[in-house]
Amino acid sequence: MTLARRRLLRTLSLGGASAGLLAACTRIGGVADVGDRFAGTAPLSVRGDQVRRAAASLGWKVEDIRPGVARAVLDIRAHQAVVEIPYDSERFLIRYSDSRNLAYDGTTIHRNYVGWVERLSRTIVAESART
Repeated sequence: MTLARRRLLRTLSLGGASAGLLAACTRIGGVADVGDRFAGTAPLSVRGDQVRRAAASLGWKVEDIRPGVARAVLDIRAHQAVVEIPYDSERFLIRYSDSRNLAYDGTTIHRNYVGWVERLSRTIVAESART
């Protein structure tokens, strides 16, 4: 094998290892619940409206499961995130429920999920401050 061919093979193998490392970087450790306190005071029905408006403004489809619990689904291209949002008149929590094409393995998930959920949390708080 020529020296040039060996260098080419070494470069390709290093490139493959780098691609594997980059792929691993798209995942993070742990799927944590995200929650916060609503701004101000309001009854449960108003809090539900605030959660629905905030989620809808970010492209989430929301349905009420029962008073104090909403289910939100975000579809982006071939990816889907499903969360459950229990809330009372003072606080809310965003819990992972299901996903599709986000590489969830029971403990880790694609980093975009975390960003989507954190943005949803901030938007819910902002919406509660608005009304």
